[in-house]
Amino acid sequence: MFELFVTGRTLPEAYHNALVALHAQHDEMPCPDYNTNQKESSLTFVVECATAEPMISRLFIGDPRALEQYRQEMLDGILDFQVALGNWEYTYHLRMEGQIPWIIDELRRNPHSRRAVISIRDEHDLESASPACLQSIQFLIRGGALHCKTLFRSNDAAKATFMNAFALVMLQERVAAQVGVPVGSYTHRANSFHVYERDYPLLEAYVARIKRGGEIAYNYVGDWDALMRDAQPDIAESVRQLKEER
Repeated sequence: MFELFVTGRTLPEAYHNALVALHAQHDEMPCPDYNTNQKESSLTFVVECATAEPMISRLFIGDPRALEQYRQEMLDGILDFQVALGNWEYTYHLRMEGQIPWIIDELRRNPHSRRAVISIRDEHDLESASPACLQSIQFLIRGGALHCKTLFRSNDAAKATFMNAFALVMLQERVAAQVGVPVGSYTHRANSFHVYERDYPLLEAYVARIKRGGEIAYNYVGDWDALMRDAQPDIAESVRQLKEER
């Protein structure tokens, strides 16, 4: 199994380098749980300056509304009620929310701590048909900045990774603000960094676009952040309607 490591100054640069690396070095193998095949490597990418601009990849297949909704799902738990309704087994927010206050207290108590780890995987995943992909998040203050290191057991490179990483950087920024330190690096580790067979052409197109060069990222601040704020009323209305359908 290929073990890959890439870096980038910004989130899009690191993500794009990860796509190129997967395209170049991977195993092609069956994925029987989903009745398909996949291209797979183990991969770590490091974003040297987690909130440096530009922050938004132009290869992200969603729009500002989709990214804002996912950010709210992970950080604010806007769809946690789906678990109570029995529609979902879990949300990342539900598994994180009780741990975050302790994380902040621990980092304030000891800025050199190695204990500020959020565990996402739990005993319910042992019997689940859809266990959590994200396993853990660790925060470390080093050099006066808050660094974030995440571990995924499985990560869909073409359709999930950018959205996952962006939301986790937003979480990192929130924790850093409450601890009172600047944001440092972001490290994203996927033991299975993969693309399903149906998305092979998408990966090919992504890599071709990256290799052509030119502008392949947008600014978040002053561009997408405004578009994401504009989407908030529509997201709130959609959530309200979902709750009324219970």
